[in-house]
Amino acid sequence: MMKLKWRDKWLERKAIEITVQQSRRVFVTVSQDDFRKTMERLVKIKGFTQIATITGVDIGKEIEVIYHLKHKELVLSLRTRTSKKEPVIPTIVDLIPGSALYEREVHDLFGVTFIGNPDLSPLLLPEGWPDDVYPLRKKWTSEIIKHKLEGS
Repeated sequence: MMKLKWRDKWLERKAIEITVQQSRRVFVTVSQDDFRKTMERLVKIKGFTQIATITGVDIGKEIEVIYHLKHKELVLSLRTRTSKKEPVIPTIVDLIPGSALYEREVHDLFGVTFIGNPDLSPLLLPEGWPDDVYPLRKKWTSEIIKHKLEGS
């Protein structure tokens, strides 16, 4: 593991895990309870105001949501998890307006609701797509989706 030049003791206390892949590439995992405070700190105090993307990963009973943030030469990926049964995370649109489309994409493909996002209307999925079909969740194969769409 490489040593990180940039450090934040507050973040180190809140983190479940910190992985430094390279001197400028860091992954930080926080609980859902600490997510919003951590994001506010990264944006307002540490200057992470540029978002590259938000990704989702189906990890079984939970959805992991990863926010890829950039500040100067450092890319920090902030990870948190939410229950697949009730997938909700606070929005960051008020902190980083450019995250709006990424949140809509994760909402479309994984079913995560971003509390406070003013527009979670479909972004990628076609009109008439079933509300309960999230194509990047593991349970949905192309065959099952095709059958579900034909039955609608």
